[in-house]
Amino acid sequence: MPAEHILIYARTLEGGGVERAMLRLARGWRAAGRRVTLVTGAATGPLVAEIPPGITLIDRGDPRWRSLLALPAIVDEVRPDVIFCPGNYYTVHALWLRARLGRRCPPIVAKLSNSPQRGDHGWLFDRVHRRWLSLHRRFLDRLVAMTPASAAQAEALYDMAGRIDVIANPPALPIAGARPVPLPPGRIVLGVGRLREQKRWDRLVATLPRLPSDVSLVILGEGPLRPALEAQAAALGVADRLHLPGHVADPLATMPHVAVLALVSDYEGVPGVLREALSVGTPVVTTRSSVAIDEIVTTPTLGTIVAADDTDALADALRHWLTAPRPAPVPPPGADAAVRYLGVFDSLVA
Repeated sequence: MPAEHILIYARTLEGGGVERAMLRLARGWRAAGRRVTLVTGAATGPLVAEIPPGITLIDRGDPRWRSLLALPAIVDEVRPDVIFCPGNYYTVHALWLRARLGRRCPPIVAKLSNSPQRGDHGWLFDRVHRRWLSLHRRFLDRLVAMTPASAAQAEALYDMAGRIDVIANPPALPIAGARPVPLPPGRIVLGVGRLREQKRWDRLVATLPRLPSDVSLVILGEGPLRPALEAQAAALGVADRLHLPGHVADPLATMPHVAVLALVSDYEGVPGVLREALSVGTPVVTTRSSVAIDEIVTTPTLGTIVAADDTDALADALRHWLTAPRPAPVPPPGADAAVRYLGVFDSLVA
């Protein structure tokens, strides 16, 4: 018996890899003839334009976290066969669903979207967080990791041996009619991601004065740290070399036109932006922000992995790739992701 009706949920569609991947999967599920219901706290943000046709949208009209507390009542009303939790941030809602619905709760499949071991936790919070992870086996039916290394890490932390699948995210596809972002003259170091603490864009801004004067830094994304990054660049005398165009619907269109893509986060899950850059032959410089980094940057011909706070190594790596030959494009995995998820869903329903 197949899972004919899948329910997915997100707080908003303001933009982010978790929600974007969820919508790509939903598109594949619709193409396979499955019914998909999307529940949002508020259907706001750039990703609204990426909602696939044919999806049933339930908009709560409230972007706050608590808006999704209505999920149990919605599940009782629409009666999905399976529930997909798109990332770590949303597993607390999965716990709420299981607690409220009990035996009436459909199977819940969650994706491990971000690192379960974060660098910003103190020792006490880390212990509490580890305990939280170990409880997931009680309310999740299956957990999906995106790489073998991520799955091995999850098996140790979540205590869900035998219930973890490895399925890559569906690859980013060019958006019809999308154009590259207008770029400043000279060579470009590109960053893609929200302007938030996790991404540590301040590391790249701090490196700008150490790069040749024709090199600019362009970061595609929006967030609360915009004023701080602009102030940092001004204090370093490189304000004219930092460009923040904001959120961009299709970063992939810009990637072939830059010298190198840099990701300098403290922690990540399996950063799709690295695979997107490599898919168009753009080299990458990245911190080892995830156990999956070595599974993406598999050879020095593709890019350079640096320690998080090694500013000398970061500057050296960027200078190298400003002149080094570009790598051959690397086809990303995940073309069959939607079908493989359906296999997991169907096995649970059966």
